[in-house]
Amino acid sequence: MYKILMTYDNTQGLDALISNKEFEVEVHNKPSQEELRELIKDYDGILIRSEVKITSEIIEAAQKLKFIGRAGTGVDNVDKDAASSKGIIVANVPGGNTISAAEHTIGLMLSLARHIPESYKSLKSKKWDRKNFVGTELFGKTLGLIGLGRIGTEVAKRLKVFDMKIIAYDPFAGQDIAKESGVELKSLDDIFAQSDYISIHSPLNDSTRGMINAAAIKKMKDGVRIVNCARGPVINEQDLSEAVKSGKVAGAAIDVFAKEPPQDWTLVETDRVLVTPHLAASTDEAQVRIAKEIGEVLIDFFIKGIKRNVVR
Repeated sequence: MYKILMTYDNTQGLDALISNKEFEVEVHNKPSQEELRELIKDYDGILIRSEVKITSEIIEAAQKLKFIGRAGTGVDNVDKDAASSKGIIVANVPGGNTISAAEHTIGLMLSLARHIPESYKSLKSKKWDRKNFVGTELFGKTLGLIGLGRIGTEVAKRLKVFDMKIIAYDPFAGQDIAKESGVELKSLDDIFAQSDYISIHSPLNDSTRGMINAAAIKKMKDGVRIVNCARGPVINEQDLSEAVKSGKVAGAAIDVFAKEPPQDWTLVETDRVLVTPHLAASTDEAQVRIAKEIGEVLIDFFIKGIKRNVVR
């Protein structure tokens, strides 16, 4: 029997795994690093979401671990090199939250354009204030996508219906993908110079960390609006806060942060910055879809010896 540790308490979609007599699944919701270092010794596999980090210290403490499953897309909370050095498989679910993340991105963009959160709060406080919440249309504006993978492509498809001009920067995207989505590929500097809205859909790596900083913002249109539902560290939060305060950036909508929960609340507290607590993948449908697939990936690995969705 294989022992599997779940570090989150929502077991929806995991029926096939939990009912399988080859597995013993135990839930320890969001353990601390100290707790996890002790727990990990006894398990053959672990399922995590974004809140739990699998560091080199955790991997070193693991005595039986063969499989790390990320119930989601990004795996920057896993030390992949340390896992690889011990022969531990790291797998994820790259497409499970695509639609949810795309819809959340568009929801944030519309909310930003039409001042929906501010006007909601104002009316809830029994103020009838229309003149201070005049918005702007998406129609006819240029949307610059940084990243044209699964989520960026779905955002493009949907916002094409709004008659936006859509351009994208992605060094790995081919012209065929761009053409199918009605997107024109451009350089990163072109994205900065031409976009009325910039939406980030890139992974976090050495080349994207801190990509949106004071120097990049200086290249952007005055009054640009920025949306980030990808990875928090792609943006220098202090630089973005200053740019919004100065008016260079008309507003920002941020779902992800450098540290979660934030340790520095400057960006959250900045006026004209709309924030949500990493909700892009948080729909009932996405969570069930992701859980079902990561459960199947885990079963295939242990029972059939099949490696699917392997990141490292």
